[in-house]
Amino acid sequence: MTAKSVVVLDYGSGNVHSAVKALEAVGASVELTGDRRRAAEADGLLVPGVGAFSSVITALEAVRGGELIDRRLAGGRPVLGICVGMQVLFGRGVERGVEREGLGEWPGTVDELRADVLPHMGWNTVRAPEDSQLFAGLGHERFYFVHSYAAQKWELEVQPPLPAARVTWADHGGEFIAAVENGPLSATQFHPEKSGDAGMHLLENWLATL
Repeated sequence: MTAKSVVVLDYGSGNVHSAVKALEAVGASVELTGDRRRAAEADGLLVPGVGAFSSVITALEAVRGGELIDRRLAGGRPVLGICVGMQVLFGRGVERGVEREGLGEWPGTVDELRADVLPHMGWNTVRAPEDSQLFAGLGHERFYFVHSYAAQKWELEVQPPLPAARVTWADHGGEFIAAVENGPLSATQFHPEKSGDAGMHLLENWLATL
C-alpha cells in the first residue's frame, strides 16, 4: 500500500521537525517544504504554529498560506492545523492588546484563557464527540498542551443538509476548544506530536481520512 504523502508547511514556524518525525513514524511520506505546488498536491497538509498569533499570521501571509489552505479546502483536500496553526484559522486573535485578523476559516476570536496559571502547559484530558474520527479509539487519553490563548466559543452555524462540525473541548480555568473536525479541515490546540502514544494514534486516524 502506497504511503500517504503529507507536506508540513515550512513558512518559518519553529520546532516543526518533531511533527515530521511523528508523521513518518505512523507511516506517512513526509516533506517539509514551503513549495506551493508540492503543498497543493500532497494528500495532506499540516500547518504548524509556534509563537504569537500575529507573528504566525504575518509569516503565513508572506508565503500566501491562507490562499493555499483555501484552495486545498475548495478541492476537499485535507488540512490539519496544530497549536497556533489552529488558532489562526479563526476570524481574529487578541494577544497582549494586539488584535489581528485571522484566516477566517471559522468565525470566532482567540483570546487569553481565564485561568489563574498561564501558560496552560502539560497534560490534559479532552471531551470529544462520540462520532469523532480524530479521536476514534482513544477513550479518555491525555494530550500535551502549551498555550495561553485559545478559542473559547464555537460560533459556526450550519443549516442542514450541511453536517455540523465535530468540536472537542478541554478545561483550564474554563472551557476552550481543543480540536475541530470540519469537513477536510481539522485542527488541534494540543501538540499530537508531543502527546506520546495517544498523539500518534490521533495522527494515524488523520492519515486514514486522507
